[in-house]
Amino acid sequence: MLLAIDAGNTNVVFALLDGREIKGRWRIATDPRRTGDEYAVWLMQLLAIRGIDRKQVDTVIISTVVPRALHNLEILCRHYFNVEPLIAGLGKADYAIDIDVDEPRSLGADRAVNAIAAHAKHGGDIIIVDFGTATTFDAIDFHGAYKGGIIAPGINLSLDALVGHTAKLPRIAIEVPKNSSVIGRNTEDQMLIGVFWGYVAMMEGLIARMRTQIGRPAKVIATGGLAVLFDEATDIFDSVDPDLTIEGLAILAERATAK
Repeated sequence: MLLAIDAGNTNVVFALLDGREIKGRWRIATDPRRTGDEYAVWLMQLLAIRGIDRKQVDTVIISTVVPRALHNLEILCRHYFNVEPLIAGLGKADYAIDIDVDEPRSLGADRAVNAIAAHAKHGGDIIIVDFGTATTFDAIDFHGAYKGGIIAPGINLSLDALVGHTAKLPRIAIEVPKNSSVIGRNTEDQMLIGVFWGYVAMMEGLIARMRTQIGRPAKVIATGGLAVLFDEATDIFDSVDPDLTIEGLAILAERATAK
């Protein structure tokens, strides 16, 4: 079985796959100080709850945008799974796609892996919207080449900045507003309208501009934790795929082990 590890700025996601089928998925807050032993104590208990023997894991692939977290994740793989992990973008797990930007090495591993999965699953020109700590918009052409994109503050990051820099505004939960009015009658409603509908307007505007610049029909694929929430409020997405990064890691691992 394959253990795919996606280390993001906010969470590290561990997914266990049998082929392309996800058998289990767990997440823990990203902390570069967390040791391989600490990961092991946490993960082994979760595997045991599912009745999974760690010896069933014969391949591990890691994608990370937090370089300091990599070493301890490698220790986890070597000491507790007796596996030398594949690292997305390196060695046998090289992306093998054209990264057509000014600084190809600066592209985050998650964005490259998303591009691989989206091209394999959907084909054609694609715009990927990934809701994470930042919200990223990525353009993938019909050859599967990464052509560039946009980085915007994530909605929770925007809310944190709003609440953290004002004296009286309260913390609110991100959710679909209860009615369609964009004129709020109280402070909380006004904040939610501004954050939620403002974010929808930003997404729709940026995607429209990207489609114009691409000049060909482009499918819009949404992924990340808040993708389902925003799908309720706009028809801009052609597909919502919360597991796009994990699926991309599975594809990379398949290619790497076949070499």
